[in-house]
Amino acid sequence: VQLVESGGGLVQSGDSLTLSCAAPGFTFGVYDLGWFRQAPGRERELVAAVSWSGGSTYYADSVKGRFTISRDNAKNTGFLQMNSLKPEDTAVYYCAAKRRFSTNFAAIDGYNYWGQGTLVTVSS
Repeated sequence: VQLVESGGGLVQSGDSLTLSCAAPGFTFGVYDLGWFRQAPGRERELVAAVSWSGGSTYYADSVKGRFTISRDNAKNTGFLQMNSLKPEDTAVYYCAAKRRFSTNFAAIDGYNYWGQGTLVTVSS
């Protein structure tokens, strides 16, 4: 199972950015999808998750109302739309997948397939 993130970069505070997570070659639609981030000196945190069908979503309080997670199972791709970015959103962002029904899609445990990460830097 391979996950490939793209879309990171350097933006200014208040800007928007969309991250993509491509999952070539496997049945994307039977996996829950999560977006995690890790800032320097901090633990990795789950910022958003979407269930295998796209019917349920989860957001960390820190991004609720600003970030939107979505997926297109036909194209084996997930997305994280990030609006109103803040300097504290600066981190390496990872997409991750776990088999549906293994654990709750919004639970951190169980995510055992990871991308390589993409860096998002928000300047003030």
